[in-house]
Amino acid sequence: MDPAAPPSATNGAWHKPSVDQLKKMLNPMQFDVTQREGTEPPFQNEYDHNEREGIYVDIVSGEPLFSSTDKYDSGTGWPSFTRPLAPSNIVLHEDRTFGMVRVEVKSRYASSHLGHLFDDGPAPTGLRYCMDSASLRFIPVADMQKEGYGQYLKLFQKSSG
Repeated sequence: MDPAAPPSATNGAWHKPSVDQLKKMLNPMQFDVTQREGTEPPFQNEYDHNEREGIYVDIVSGEPLFSSTDKYDSGTGWPSFTRPLAPSNIVLHEDRTFGMVRVEVKSRYASSHLGHLFDDGPAPTGLRYCMDSASLRFIPVADMQKEGYGQYLKLFQKSSG
């Protein structure tokens, strides 16, 4: 079984809900961002200034995507990360909308639109995964084990010495 699979996957398989189910489980902004490649307003979203420790998962599938250990304030108004938590859950596509060439970031299992990848981030990667809060669900460290993400707790253990 894939260790980066959503906790709800059975034998590594996860099945995306129907459009009608998604419309019931997501609010309009979450649906627009994840299913129609929309963008939420900058500085007016849930996780831009979230400084709590934990991980960010796909709002649709629950697949692990990013960690607060890699989050930083890019000043753009959206949560930004230097690297993915589970690189195998990130799928990149060329995006030529709005007269620009960008790299779209989607999730592997749910194929949710998450945001875009830019090469203007800080060290050590020089990357900026600029994500929409509407595509993410934050799981604080205290809830990670009970929600099936215990394998990532080691990221938050303080080393002694």
